[in-house]
Amino acid sequence: MKVFVIAGEPSGDKLGAALMAGLRDLVPGVAFDGVGGPRMEAAGLTSLFPMSEISIMGITEILSQYRALKRRIRQTAEAVIAARPDVLVTIDLPEFNLRVARLVKAASDIRVVHYVAPTVWAWRPGRAARMAAHVDQVLALLPFEPPYMEAAGMRCDFVGHPVVTDPQAGAGEARAFRDGLGIGDAPLALILPGSRRSEVSRLLPVFRAVAQRLVAARPEIRLVLPVAAPVRDMIGLAMKDWPAAPHIVDPAQDPDGAMKRAAFAAADVAVAASGTVSLELAAAGTPMVIAYDMNWLSRQIIGRMLRVDTVTLVNLVSETRAVPEFIGQACRPDSIARAVLDTLNAPDAQQAAMAVTMDRLGQGGEPPGLRAARAVLDGIAEAAGPGH
Repeated sequence: MKVFVIAGEPSGDKLGAALMAGLRDLVPGVAFDGVGGPRMEAAGLTSLFPMSEISIMGITEILSQYRALKRRIRQTAEAVIAARPDVLVTIDLPEFNLRVARLVKAASDIRVVHYVAPTVWAWRPGRAARMAAHVDQVLALLPFEPPYMEAAGMRCDFVGHPVVTDPQAGAGEARAFRDGLGIGDAPLALILPGSRRSEVSRLLPVFRAVAQRLVAARPEIRLVLPVAAPVRDMIGLAMKDWPAAPHIVDPAQDPDGAMKRAAFAAADVAVAASGTVSLELAAAGTPMVIAYDMNWLSRQIIGRMLRVDTVTLVNLVSETRAVPEFIGQACRPDSIARAVLDTLNAPDAQQAAMAVTMDRLGQGGEPPGLRAARAVLDGIAEAAGPGH
């Protein structure tokens, strides 16, 4: 069996490596071609070119690299067609991957599986119908996504979210983290302003004002900032005038993420940018308040396009509104700080919602990579028909 796999970002590389391991468990001797990063290469893939060449986000960045990206799209599609795999699996990065899929489908009957469903439940629902023209099957990370894809004519399998297999710190590591800071049982709040420079520059002043209010209300509170590598220097400079001398978890000194995991386990509450970090916090059992803002034009466009009343994944998966969120114009320090203090005082509703979320995402069940591999193989068998 031959499988062509394409990933273009670290999160996709992680999914791809787990899928490859799952396929190898189920089909000994399976061969892989494609594009991937260090995890997929460690799993046995020889990448067609460095994954970093297609890890480009944002309209301006994509336009500036348009010719190079177009060349890589065509090169990748030609490599797929020449390899004649049993299946092409494209992982997230729709701007690149769905263009490759379109070219492959136009020139062949190769089966195409797209891993990570687009967020059509939140905005731009027409994307599902456009995908269906050149995608046969979708692997979904969230349990409520399959009906949206199936309505557009694609098979869709919920395979579980990778957060359920992420290692977690135990009580001993959490206590050691607190002891290392010398804070005993004082309340500990995580500050998580995101990993992209644009969002951090917008959110950090708001989060600083939130921190001032928290320290004024609870002078004993301690602040911890686990920093993402791309914004490490930016945040380090900004911290110099923050209240309560926040402790920074520096990724350069935490290569395996053990200190970050311990901080998540030790924290009583988190103030976090909107995104998948809400699931990381849920996995660690850390109650949270979500906040996010954007520029005026993005607010207007996205505000008109949104089809849901919450963007926090814990709320969506648990079908509750247990996690307070402050998005766009609502992203104001006073409101956020009040919600953080309320959450510190009464975390139980969130704890229940987080437990439901992790259960629904597949915690304690078969690993998502193996479930994804089974779904891919089942889709191939179904398409081949009885007797194949």
